[in-house]
Amino acid sequence: MTLADCDRVAEIRVGGWRSAYQGLIPQSYLDGLSVEEDAERRRMYLSQGDGSVVNLVAEDADGELVGWACHGPYREGEVLTGDAELYAIYVHPLHLGQGAGRALLARSVAGCSAAGHGRVLLWVLKGNDRARRFYERAGFRADGAEEPFEVDGVAVPEVRYARALAR
Repeated sequence: MTLADCDRVAEIRVGGWRSAYQGLIPQSYLDGLSVEEDAERRRMYLSQGDGSVVNLVAEDADGELVGWACHGPYREGEVLTGDAELYAIYVHPLHLGQGAGRALLARSVAGCSAAGHGRVLLWVLKGNDRARRFYERAGFRADGAEEPFEVDGVAVPEVRYARALAR
């Protein structure tokens, strides 16, 4: 991902939230998401990063950016572990089911393995059945860890998924 990709990544990310999390997260929060603010955050993260976080993009056959994934070190609180974490993966809603998500996930997993991590972990909304099936088809399994995060005063439960990596 480059700085030039940040606007399109923000469109995909905000569109992904609004599509995937409708009914799972308060609508007031989804309505308040700003593509412009998200793009600025992406630019800041990308320009100020230390290289430990990897941002990947996927393009369709015409060269249009249709997906984004981000992975890096896993933290327990503020302590880095030996594991990796898939922080985010989003595909434009009109391009779901066409392979971009699978390609981004495969590339992220390969990158985490090449970096020497023993596992890759991720958090997914408990009620996001489509995403949970996607990760399960890719060899991830819920490991029993659950925690809510708060969105506009509502506790939204997440479950953690894990996949062992070949070293």
